[in-house]
This record gives sequence, structure tokens and C-alpha cells, in this order.
Amino acid sequence: MYKKFIKRLLDILIGLLAMPFIVLLIVFISPFVYFEDRGPIFFNAERRGLKGKVFKMYKFRSMYVNAPDIRNDDSSTYNSDTDPRVTKVGRILRKTSLDEVPQFLNVLKGDMSLIGPRPNLTSKPLESFDEYERKRITVRPGITGYNQAYFRNSIPQRQKYINDCYYVDHISFILDIKIVLQTVKTVLLSKNINTNNESRKATK
Repeated sequence: MYKKFIKRLLDILIGLLAMPFIVLLIVFISPFVYFEDRGPIFFNAERRGLKGKVFKMYKFRSMYVNAPDIRNDDSSTYNSDTDPRVTKVGRILRKTSLDEVPQFLNVLKGDMSLIGPRPNLTSKPLESFDEYERKRITVRPGITGYNQAYFRNSIPQRQKYINDCYYVDHISFILDIKIVLQTVKTVLLSKNINTNNESRKATK
């Protein structure tokens, strides 16, 4: 009942209640993003959501325009305090997770949930997904989730997938509340922002 109906209802209600605050944040943050390098305010990334459906995920742009896509060896996103691709404003947005604020629009559209696995990249075809990756897309991806709350970027991509499957198997209102509270704690303490894996590669 919770997984199939109440969770989505809560997403809509909380999204609507938060929207005035979200609009104010967007209005406040947008000039800082734009005036640093006169680039686009938003980064609209293609991601895979529920059942592998492709959608555009909204984020505040935190990197310089035309920055190269650098990945760790496990294909996870490279993060570092010294990453030269990230703007000064972008560092603040990432540290506070404010770059994710526009995703409340994705929640209202039904592309995402407030809580769930982070959405997949579209570079990997659905046919090549393994059992963990397939289970992750049986629920809507989230703005935050089990990994973001407890580990953020401190664990390998494979472990994140395993943790996501644990969440899928144990979705409940209590677990979602715990994830929200832990996310707030993790963000406030600026814990695990960057990956421990310094091995990386650049892709065009």
C-alpha cells in the first residue's frame, strides 16, 4: 500500500507544499550560477527512471560550460575538492546539495520520488543491466536515498547498487523518515562529499 500509493501521494503533497520555498531558492541561486561564467543556470541531464524510462533531470549547473565528463574506473561520477571543472558557486551548491533542489520539479512531474535510488545514466543500454541494476529501476529514482543519506560518495558504485536493492526490498514509511533525517545530518556535517577512489578516466 505504502510503496504503490501512499509514497507517491506524499511526494505530490510535499512537493506542492515545498514549491513556494523551492521557487524562492531558484530565484535566489540562479543569478550566482549565471554571473560566475555567463553560462546556463540549469544542467538538464538525461537519466533513466522507473522501468528504464529516459527523462531530463533538472539540476543547478555546478561545472564550467563544456567541462569534460570524468569518471572513476567503476563508471561512477568523479568528485574531488580540487576538481577544476567545478565553479566556485558549484562547490557550495554541491557541498550543501542545493544543486539538487530543481529536482522537486521532477518529483511533481512523476519522473522521480523524494526518496529512492539515484537515477541511472543513459549510456548503458537496458539489455546489459544486471539483476541489481534491474531491481533499482522497479521504483522511481529519488532526490535522496539510502546511499546519499548514509554514504554519499564514499563507497564504490557496485556497493551503492547493492544498497539500493536493499532499499527496494524494504521500502516503508519508517525507513523513508530515517533516510530524510540522516540526509539532513549528512548534509549539515558535510560528510562523504567526495569519493575515496582517485582512479579516474575522462570521456568525451
